[in-house]
Amino acid sequence: MDPATANNTRSAATTSNQHETIVKEEGSCRRNITRKDNHGLDVGKYDSARKRMGGAGKGKWTQALDGSDTLPITDLDVNDPLYDEETLEGAVLVSSSTGNNANGLGSEDDNGNSNISSKVYDPVADRVVYGPMLTLTEFKIRVTDALEEYFDSADADEFIACIAELKSQEYHAEIIKKAISLSLDKSSREKELVSRLLSTLHPSILTDNDVSNGFQVLLDSLTDLCIDAPDAKTIVGTFLARAVIDEVLPPAFLSSRSGEAIEIAVRMLSMEHCGTRLEHAWGPGDGRPVEELKIAMDQLLKEYLLSRELDEAARCIRELNCPHFHHELVKRGVTAAMEEVHDKSDSGCVIDDLDAMAALYAFLVENSIISESQVRKGVKRLNDLIDDLKLDITPKAPSLLSEFQQLLTTHGLEL
Repeated sequence: MDPATANNTRSAATTSNQHETIVKEEGSCRRNITRKDNHGLDVGKYDSARKRMGGAGKGKWTQALDGSDTLPITDLDVNDPLYDEETLEGAVLVSSSTGNNANGLGSEDDNGNSNISSKVYDPVADRVVYGPMLTLTEFKIRVTDALEEYFDSADADEFIACIAELKSQEYHAEIIKKAISLSLDKSSREKELVSRLLSTLHPSILTDNDVSNGFQVLLDSLTDLCIDAPDAKTIVGTFLARAVIDEVLPPAFLSSRSGEAIEIAVRMLSMEHCGTRLEHAWGPGDGRPVEELKIAMDQLLKEYLLSRELDEAARCIRELNCPHFHHELVKRGVTAAMEEVHDKSDSGCVIDDLDAMAALYAFLVENSIISESQVRKGVKRLNDLIDDLKLDITPKAPSLLSEFQQLLTTHGLEL
């Protein structure tokens, strides 16, 4: 072999070695220049049979996960005004709670059968829906919003309309727990509104089974409620007793259960004249009619004129929870002082009673229980009614009112 041929041979060998595929040991990175055959059913760990459009069936349900395939399907009522043959094929099945589920939620018909196949027509989706229209979480959010609005307006009819629009009868027992738990940290007015609401909802919206399940769920969560409201057991016991008096909850519910809240309710129901006492269980400041508030104001003002205890009077006025009506408190307080003046012949008692009343209003304003604007409004009402006061109470009413205004100025109130 001549030198030129030898050089060409070595050059070809070197080029071949540079492009040769080097296969390393199993388990390490290796280069494979052979194209994979994707037409087989199984190549190594690669499943080409289930690989379609790069998704491998991802996002496809191979089996029902919500249990809707096991729900009993009943025929639609032909006499239903919403019955439409064209929408039968578009019916939607959703999961529904039975009458005795884990949370005690659900409803039953008049025969005691579980209502797990209720159906409604959804105008948005234009189809028939079996079961509740909302999930339990969505229902709780809607009920909370409706209750907050009810606390502001005290309109039970509006609340009933909101609940009817939700079309989730299976979750109605949750209304009791949510309403009472929201009122735990609120005033007596909201608690009285809740008691009245339960009486209004039963039995049209809340069935006997809903009421029992709702209070049972409330009792089961009482330990958690006591964390935020230490007196939750006493309040819940009062709600139970009030519900029995209002014939919302049967007495057998208390006899078949135990606990501190149950004991408190039984003790309240065992008191003498328990019916009258529990009707006023939440005190006078509970959204009752104006006439009842006026009676409560007269009682606490007369008691103050006898005891002269500012702290006790302030506590009673705070419990009234009627800041928009404090001008009536001023009017009735001055009127009560004038009546005491008319009954006493000693002029010294005149100044004493009026000064005590002026000191009370100054104390209330100083502690932000009533506002100066309410005091001024009450004094203005007295000036507008001065002619009636002269006839009904005493002819000295104008001079007494002028003296009272001077005493208010002495105590630091500007009129």
